[in-house]
Amino acid sequence: MVVNVDTSVKYQKVEISKTMAMVRQFDEEAVLSKVLELFWVKGWQATSMADLAEATDVQRGSLYHAYGGKEQLFQLAFDRYAEAVLTESRQALEAPSARRALERFFDVSITSMTADVPPRGCFTTKTAVESDVIGEAMQNRVRELLEQLEAVIAEALSRDAVRASLAVPPDKAAQAIIAFTRGLAVMERIYHDPVRLRELAALQIKLLVGPEGGN
Repeated sequence: MVVNVDTSVKYQKVEISKTMAMVRQFDEEAVLSKVLELFWVKGWQATSMADLAEATDVQRGSLYHAYGGKEQLFQLAFDRYAEAVLTESRQALEAPSARRALERFFDVSITSMTADVPPRGCFTTKTAVESDVIGEAMQNRVRELLEQLEAVIAEALSRDAVRASLAVPPDKAAQAIIAFTRGLAVMERIYHDPVRLRELAALQIKLLVGPEGGN
């Protein structure tokens, strides 16, 4: 009896096994953390696969086999970043008053932008600026993150104890905050001055929270 063997399926299984084996050769969490850090500092266009291999201490061939290339690595890095942003924002917005919630939210945002020497800026805004080059998928991903973040802010500001002190409805406040943080990211790139950013954030809070907005 002749048994027909699908060599293409067999080949695919071998390739998958090889890829999985290569992924196991390094700490994937550590690798993606370093990938994010490098893309955040240098941006998409200025970062090469050689740079990523050096930063992660993983050979270029292994990175290609494990992830597919620079674009795939960037998407994974951005997803990792987006998850952290949403988690940190939710935690910051858990405050008893609108004023305190926004103070904490802006503090997290400004600290993230101004961390390291020189400051690394806002990864979302940097990605948005380069999204035409990176491709439509990343344009959509940036838009998705901003919409998710806007929803998180609106939900937090909709709580009864918080909503009463707002000068505008929660959804409008969330829209204004998202637009303001994009402008704040640009100001950080121009001035590199955390004090100036915090003063601007305090002014924005005064505009969004009524005079009886609580502490």
